[in-house]
Amino acid sequence: MAYGEKVVKVEPGGIEPVAAQDKHGRPIQLFWTWTSPNLEFATIFLGVLAVSAFGLSFWQAAAALTLGNLLGSIAHGFLSARGPVHGVPQMVLGRVAFGYWGNLLPASLMSIMAGAGWFAVNSVSGAFALNSLTGLPVLLCLVLIVAVQILIAFFGHNLVQAFERYVFPVLAVVFLVTAIFIFARSALSGIGGAGGLGGFLLTASAAFGYTAGWNPYAADYTRYLPAGTSRRAVGWFAGSGLFLATTVLMLVGAASVTVGGNASSNPATTFTNNLPPWLAALTLLAIALGAVAANVLNVYSAALAFLTLGINLPLAWRRAVVAACFGAIGFVLAWLGLSDAGHAYESFLLVIAYWIGPWLGVVLVDMHVRRGQVIDSALTDTRHRNWAGPVAMLAGMLISIGLFSNQSLYTGPIPQAVPWIGDITFLVGFVIAAGIYAVWPKTPVRAG
Repeated sequence: MAYGEKVVKVEPGGIEPVAAQDKHGRPIQLFWTWTSPNLEFATIFLGVLAVSAFGLSFWQAAAALTLGNLLGSIAHGFLSARGPVHGVPQMVLGRVAFGYWGNLLPASLMSIMAGAGWFAVNSVSGAFALNSLTGLPVLLCLVLIVAVQILIAFFGHNLVQAFERYVFPVLAVVFLVTAIFIFARSALSGIGGAGGLGGFLLTASAAFGYTAGWNPYAADYTRYLPAGTSRRAVGWFAGSGLFLATTVLMLVGAASVTVGGNASSNPATTFTNNLPPWLAALTLLAIALGAVAANVLNVYSAALAFLTLGINLPLAWRRAVVAACFGAIGFVLAWLGLSDAGHAYESFLLVIAYWIGPWLGVVLVDMHVRRGQVIDSALTDTRHRNWAGPVAMLAGMLISIGLFSNQSLYTGPIPQAVPWIGDITFLVGFVIAAGIYAVWPKTPVRAG
């Protein structure tokens, strides 16, 4: 069914390569595609945690946050650049490195992360913002936020891209004014600083987990671009949009802690307590819109990852139906998580990095090893096996989590013995997986 540039039309099919007649768009659209979903409270809250929970001063937090975001954004640019050529989602591209069936490992984790975890986290922040703005019950606000998210994701790629484009100027202007106001009132060197190297590594790890958390989505939003689109332009706009939004808002969050003010059980209210009433109202509206901007990507990409598992749904709108199902599951999880959003968010960010680090190590090494090769046949060939991928990823996860994890639920022996090391699980997992995959024999892609 023809789809093309139609916005108010349900995107047909699932994860098949985009047909030539449906290809459209320009690289610059990726800037707001990746800026808009990160102009939201979850981004701000990580900056808050860097000072209030991880014990850093503002300037220490700024360095750690910038480092983590930069690493995740660079990787995002490289991955995004592959979409126009192959015309398939990011998880389908992963079949080259992991094999058709070995790819079930990252695709399953991606489905859970995006469709359940991130969807729930962002829905909670949007619901809290709408509750602070309107006074409506939090549960009703959650229902409204989730309903809008599911509707946009149900229609698919073109409506998602259009929403990100038109919400971008609203979010950018509101958060720019908010940032100026907060920085003008903050005491950037007046709080924190006792976190040491451990707090720095913990913050950098969480920032990387947040930003690299978008890496498994990368090609999902570039696959509709014409095949001849400049790879450099695609990578630049995708990576810079992601880096700018995450870094600026995380620094705003870190600075907001130094302003002080009255705390509230509602994190969004705490953040806006020190703003003038008119700006507080606009900021709360922007937080709610930003949550929707983030979650339409989450539920859309979760549906694509789920279909990558090889589950055959004989439906013309199979992606749309799966997206609606993930939205319903995410709503339930968000409802259950309303009472302890802060602690759950902190733990979730770090857990994300635990699997994405090893996955990213495998994918980036595979891209380097196979550069210039024709890989398209491996994207649909059920006979393609490449056990180097899942073996390297599992080894990276098990070793890094078992030895280096620094969580309230489990702390590995190395941070127990050396507390100042903080949490470097993502880095260790990346290095181990990349190293194993680099030396492990890899299966060539079959011809044809």
